[in-house]
Amino acid sequence: MASLSTTSLSFKAPSIQSTTTRIYQVLRKASSFQSISFGRFQSSKRLRLQISCAAKPETVQKVSDIVKEQLALSADTALTAESKFSALGADSLDTVEIVMALEEKFDISVEETDAQNITTIQEAADLIEDLVQKKPAACSIVELEKVMFYQRCISSLV
Repeated sequence: MASLSTTSLSFKAPSIQSTTTRIYQVLRKASSFQSISFGRFQSSKRLRLQISCAAKPETVQKVSDIVKEQLALSADTALTAESKFSALGADSLDTVEIVMALEEKFDISVEETDAQNITTIQEAADLIEDLVQKKPAACSIVELEKVMFYQRCISSLV
């Protein structure tokens, strides 16, 4: 996970409002700043910003589809990456069922401590991509048969 720590952060852009909105959408993992400035606007209030590498949109969409299915939400229910499971009416049992469905769909295993920290669709998608990247590549039966064939060929030459 990335982290950033500094006492001052400055941004210059034509629109303070749109820049602020974009920054809060992009920055996700916690970092604290003493002050922050946007062009001529300056704030010395202690701000909490977050930084993250967001999951691919298709992963977020797959997670959204699974959440809709597990919570029996209508197809026209609008979900965003920031949608919280609790705000969608999920209790702890529903969250466990969502995690189990995600494990099955993505062929991963989520540790209990990680599962307890998932509260939004984005957090679930980020965790899934992290686990998928860490997962060792699986060999197919055909690939294993090829390896065994080559080993027999090499053995016969020796």
